Amino acid sequence: QVQLVESGGGLVQPGGSLRLSCEAPRNIFSISTMGWYRQAPGNQRELVATADNGGNTNYADSVKGRFTISRDDAKSTLSLQMNSLKPEDTAVYYCNAVYFLLTRINYWGQGTQVTVSS
Repeated sequence: QVQLVESGGGLVQPGGSLRLSCEAPRNIFSISTMGWYRQAPGNQRELVATADNGGNTNYADSVKGRFTISRDDAKSTLSLQMNSLKPEDTAVYYCNAVYFLLTRINYWGQGTQVTVSS
């Protein structure tokens, strides 16, 4: 059973910052494109940002310029620095690892709640 362990969620006021972290098994982390997704109540899960093992990153338009995804390969940890948070960023944030080995292999964390409210 592969476990992705997230941490760092919480309650923050609009305009504030939070940093999420996700620790993955080293053998999975090193070959995966890692990403953050989020799901707000009543909505589908959506992409926030991804970072592959070649240094390429991708962001949803709604978070560009505010969120930064990063990988620490030595610690097998994925981070998401979230600045200038808005109430519409409120959601459960999920860590994801995906790689291809004959077929697509996909793992999810348990999710961490981020609430942006005054």
